[in-house]
Amino acid sequence: MAGQTRQLRFSDAVFNRRGNLVFRAMLLVFGTALKFFFRRIETVNSEVVPEGTGVVFVLNHPNGLIDPALIFFALPRRISFLAKSTLFNVPVLSYLVKSADALPIYRRVDAGADVSKNLSTFDAARDLLRRGGSIALFPEGISHNSPKLLPAKTGAARIALGAASKHEDGRVDVKIVPVGLFYTSKTTFRSEALIHFGEPFAVKAIELEHDGEVPKDEVKELTDQIEAALRDVTLNAETEAELQTARIAERIFAADSDVIDLSQRLLFLKNYVEDAENGKPDGQTRDLNVRIALFGEKVSYFGIEPEHLSLARLTPTLVARQAFLQSWVLLLLLPVTIVGTLIHFPAYQACKILAAIYSRHGADDIASTVKVLAGVVFMPLTWLVIAGVVYHFIGWQAALISLPLSFLSGYSALYSLEEIAELSGWGKAIWLYFLSRDKFLRLFAERRALLDEIRSAAEAA
Repeated sequence: MAGQTRQLRFSDAVFNRRGNLVFRAMLLVFGTALKFFFRRIETVNSEVVPEGTGVVFVLNHPNGLIDPALIFFALPRRISFLAKSTLFNVPVLSYLVKSADALPIYRRVDAGADVSKNLSTFDAARDLLRRGGSIALFPEGISHNSPKLLPAKTGAARIALGAASKHEDGRVDVKIVPVGLFYTSKTTFRSEALIHFGEPFAVKAIELEHDGEVPKDEVKELTDQIEAALRDVTLNAETEAELQTARIAERIFAADSDVIDLSQRLLFLKNYVEDAENGKPDGQTRDLNVRIALFGEKVSYFGIEPEHLSLARLTPTLVARQAFLQSWVLLLLLPVTIVGTLIHFPAYQACKILAAIYSRHGADDIASTVKVLAGVVFMPLTWLVIAGVVYHFIGWQAALISLPLSFLSGYSALYSLEEIAELSGWGKAIWLYFLSRDKFLRLFAERRALLDEIRSAAEAA
């Protein structure tokens, strides 16, 4: 995977961006929520994004409202979205979407929507690109749970071609940048996200038809090109079972290597899936995949991951020493963590309950959207309630002091709970290591044998 991998820093995304006060406030709110939800956000190949020209970013759409929020916060250029027209009729929300330079899209499924107005939206998009602006579009049209891309719709191609084509005031230089979004777990709190930028390509200028429409064959050609470019920067598997096997293989590979960033993990997954689909479906390949899946079931039964088996290389004394070194900070923070957890417990539960309720009425990717939005509301509300109680019983000076202390206690709880979740696997592995060391060593030997076969298969592909 070419390009440089960078961890997205909050200061770069929020404080080094241009825009009015409302725009910067939106960046601050979304950025804070995303940094709480995701443990790590990385970008790869962001240096290829062109400057001084109109850009259409085309992206896959695996995660509901999180996808636009993430790219609004993380893309190196200010972008506009196509937002459904009904949002522009909601008093406060209308002001926000306009502040974000959103453009209305009129859908037949929306009551009272006049789809003929989409022509004016396309004109507005063309004018924006002519001024050197940028637009972010999701060619799949909807958010989904499929392990592969859905067929691309034609809207992105129509907008790009319409902007780049010859007009009375001349042609517009337009480039398309494919962007792949990859989540280690799109509904899990404190998971990780990767934004992978593909190589930009220019949109050719064409002659429009007499009625101003873009020729259908040109639209199809560019749509196919967009879809192919998106496949290069996204993970695509035919089935969920195939993807799950690839993820287990990736964890086996990562457990015995220096793979640390998300781009390398995504590259391994892409290569593994592509090799499995393009290689010979011989018995040896099928046998390896079956054994990888069975190994995943074994380690899952004990509540551990393949990386935890690396303890087999250590002596019992070193295992005990590492356990202490990794847990002493948590013990030191324990009083603050307990306070922060108790204070924020109602907010945590409210986020979970709302996510569960909404997930029953739609795709499960709405859970992460609800968690982020609820967190934006309930966490600050918690701090204000605490400040109100302190003000009532002590005074306004103490109430002001309580606000940063509430935030810090919440952050300490968040950090500690994250570390406890991470260390719980190691704790179970240590338990198995001491109580059933023969079984632990057999699992380690099986991991090593599978790793050798995975490497041999990769070299032969």
